Order: sequence, then C-alpha cells, then structure tokens
Amino acid sequence: MTFINPKTDFAFKKIFGSQQSKDILIGFLNAILYQEKPVILDLEIIDPYQAPRIKGIKDSYLDVKATITENKTVIIEMQVLNVLGFEKRVLYNAAKTFSIQLRVGEDYARLNPVIALTITDFDMFEGSSRVISRYRLKEKDDLTDYSDDIELVFVELPKFDKQLGELQTLLDKWLYFLKAANTLNSVPPTMEEVPEINHAFEVARESTLTPEELDLLEKREMFIHDSKNAILKAQQDAEAKGRTEGRAKGREEGKVEGRAEGREEGRVEGREEGAKEKALSIARSLLGVLDAQTISRTTGLSVEEVEQLQK
Repeated sequence: MTFINPKTDFAFKKIFGSQQSKDILIGFLNAILYQEKPVILDLEIIDPYQAPRIKGIKDSYLDVKATITENKTVIIEMQVLNVLGFEKRVLYNAAKTFSIQLRVGEDYARLNPVIALTITDFDMFEGSSRVISRYRLKEKDDLTDYSDDIELVFVELPKFDKQLGELQTLLDKWLYFLKAANTLNSVPPTMEEVPEINHAFEVARESTLTPEELDLLEKREMFIHDSKNAILKAQQDAEAKGRTEGRAKGREEGKVEGRAEGREEGRVEGREEGAKEKALSIARSLLGVLDAQTISRTTGLSVEEVEQLQK
C-alpha cells in the first residue's frame, strides 16, 4: 500500500479540500488551531479561488477555504517552495479574504474574522525553533491586542522532528501524517485509531486515484523537484558571484575595511540578482505549460513580468 504525498498541492486539496473530506478537515483544524479541543463541530468547504471585485487587483488561488464556527473563514495553503515574496503573499491573501466579505454600502461591523493557515516545507522563521507560530495585530510596546480579526498561523514541517514511536498527541500525529505519509506502506496502529486520520490515509491511497489524477500528481512532483534544483543552483550561482565581486571590490579599495565592505555588498547584490534571475529562469521553463497567474504564484514574479516574458 502506497500513499500520495500530502505536501503537493494536488494531494493536499484532494485529502483536505474535497466534499468527502469534511471530517478530516474538522479534525485537522481542531488539532492545529484549537489545541485539539472540539471547537469546530461543522464547516463548509468552499471554492478556494478568490476573484477580485476591483479591476486590476490580483486574483488569489488557495489550496483550501472553509467557513467554520462563528462565521470565521479559514484559508489554508500548503507551500513547498520558498519563492520570492511569499511572506507578503500570505498577508495579501489574508487581507483580501477579509476585505472581500463586504459589498458596496455594507457596514464594516459585518466583517467576520479570517484565519490564514500556512503550512511550509521550509523554514519561514529561521531564528525560531517553534513548529507552529501565531500572529495577530498588537500594540508594539505593551503587546495589547488591537484586533483578532486577522490571524496568521504558520506550521513549519522541517522543525517537526519526532519519529513514529515518539508521537504522543493528536497534533503530533497530524504533523507526522503531513510530513511522512508518502514514506509509509501501511497505516500505523497509533494513527489508525484516530478516525479522521485513518480516513485521511484512505483518501491518500494511491490505488484510489484515476490514471488522470496519477498523471497530474506525477507532473506536479516533477515540477517541484525541478524547481527546488533550480532554486539551489541559483543560490549557489548568486553566492559565487557575490564572493567574486566582493573580492574584486576589496582589492580595488586596498584597505581592510574596504575589502570587508566590498565582500558584503557583493554578496548582497549577488544574492538579489541571483534570486531574480532564478525566478525568471523558472518562469521561462513554465511558459506554454502553466498560465500566467500560476507561474506568478510559483515564482513570485508579477503577472505583468510573466506576460512580458511571453511576449
């Protein structure tokens, strides 16, 4: 028995975002957002596509979107690649989900809270060892709350390092499912005893996919693999360029301070130029395969930049 990788966008939507997945999503969100308490008793899974109401505003594509207890909206995104501007995209999607609730003339009091749950397969906050981080609007000095209408929740899978025999809590089991389901050949007994997780494994069984779904899944996994390699090479090229330019500038200045400054500026400029070139390289490889919106989401380039490449 083999299972699809929940970390790919296709698999994540199939497991957590289909109409048959309501119980799975309820169990998962209660574990992540509400410390395993049964706060969410029911929810409505809705179309995750967010069309803008004002011409010229960017469209948004999320993995899962649902309305939960007290009319809160949860938007969920599984992100494998650390693309340029991703942290701003998270905030943008949360703010837009909050703002598009109102129609022209409606009162602001009708706005309901939004929770943006972002799951990453890379470190978002390198200075922290927390697996789950939560952010709200607070006063800068005394940390009093301004509003809890927009909450950002991040789950960083690389920081979760428990093995199968170390799983204790329901949260542990959900995180292990996300991180390692595709490496298992059977459902572990300690996870099978949780109905929602057992159901998630059933949905994730590769044998239940149609040939078309298997083909799409394979293409998505190949794309992620190729993109990771492209990002790694771009980083290596940028670092090499930064070192070269830094040494050159240091030699020209002929002073210890000048050499140090030159190396640092060279590294910074090299990383910035390398990151931009990396995004452009990935975008070029996707022209004719994906639409401009999807390429923009994947690379961090603007839609206008992608369309310029197409021209």
